[in-house]
Amino acid sequence: MLRFAPSPSGEMTIGDLRTALVNYLVAQQRSDGFIVRIADINKAETIEGKDTEIMQILEKFALIHTSVFHQSEHLHMHQTLAIKLLEEGKAFVCTCTQEEYAQENASAKVNKQSYPCLGDCEQLDKSEYARLKTSGEPFVIRLKKPSHDIVYHDLLRGKICTPADDMDASVILHTDTTPSYNFACACDDILSGVTTIICDESSPENTPEQIHIKTALNYDEKTEYLHLPNYIDKKGKKISKSDDGFLLKWLFKEGFVPDAIINYLLLLDAPYAPQEIFTLPEAIEWFNINHIPSSAVIFDIEKLRAINREHLRRMDDKILSTLFGFADADIGKLAKLYLEDASTVKELSTKIDAIFAPKNFQGTWAKQMRTMETLIQNAPMFSDFSAFESYLLKESGLQGKAFFKALRLLLTGAEDGPELSDIYPFIKSYIMEIAS
Repeated sequence: MLRFAPSPSGEMTIGDLRTALVNYLVAQQRSDGFIVRIADINKAETIEGKDTEIMQILEKFALIHTSVFHQSEHLHMHQTLAIKLLEEGKAFVCTCTQEEYAQENASAKVNKQSYPCLGDCEQLDKSEYARLKTSGEPFVIRLKKPSHDIVYHDLLRGKICTPADDMDASVILHTDTTPSYNFACACDDILSGVTTIICDESSPENTPEQIHIKTALNYDEKTEYLHLPNYIDKKGKKISKSDDGFLLKWLFKEGFVPDAIINYLLLLDAPYAPQEIFTLPEAIEWFNINHIPSSAVIFDIEKLRAINREHLRRMDDKILSTLFGFADADIGKLAKLYLEDASTVKELSTKIDAIFAPKNFQGTWAKQMRTMETLIQNAPMFSDFSAFESYLLKESGLQGKAFFKALRLLLTGAEDGPELSDIYPFIKSYIMEIAS
């Protein structure tokens, strides 16, 4: 069983998509389950509607899941398991506060999950739990530190060892009785039977802590781990989640299509791919989880543009036309004429919109444009561009730039672009609308 556990606390990134994608691919190759788990335990950070947005994005990329659930649905189970650890003497109640720790460690960065116990709370009897509940005094429940080093095997990096001395007695249940991130994750992986965990390497401390939690809960099923390397820019700097090019919403807005985004992300993790341009179903046949690069990977938006261009070129003409508000294969073919200069749907839309927009009859060639507008509105239909051009040349009396510049502006709204002889076959049925 594999899982993708996004947090509904911000915009989905290409890093999130990559994690979902690799999990999905491996699940497909193994005929295994693929669970989507919405990590909404932290209600203060959860943004309403983001869970729905996440599912819509996964659907857009055709990443079909076996099941989906919100982590908050398991709150009672998380609490029950935390109390079980307390009763077994594997966890303890702690009354130390973040404020106390911050006062003693002014320069330390504190969060409600990682600040250490300051006193000898571990020595308190478990009966202290009942007293604290009755008194109303705030407390947390902590899992005792491991007595042995945490050792596991990463499919990319091999043996990973975290010394027991490097780990704190971490919070597993907060003062508001909600579980910590790692405790909820470990519990839900157990409950869901997750046997392969593929995630990014942004939080390397999470895995040993989650393994320690599973061990404390007597879970001994074999689990595979793989931490995907970070994305970096051309300068070797880790890409920030706030960078526009890293956000899926920005990529969609700019006109990158799902197939191209998937193609590029998989190409980064599979430089051995048999061809550069491919689709997700094709990748299922040859993708190898064991051959993912172990070092950071350069994310190049210009390379993504090139791949996006190729996917637009291969797209069905009629389907492509729907991206511009048409259902006409000729408009799809027209758009493809502009792929030498454009690489996204947004850039192509600018070209197509200019053709169908009301023309600007001002400027150097305004008079000539008006002349040809009148001629075209009263001309017969010409199936061949050369006949159309000959008719206008003869009837207008125009020559050279006065003719060709004016005609291009009238038909395309731009001073340059593909040959008019190539454009005309795809716009001739709209010529009366365009030339006005």
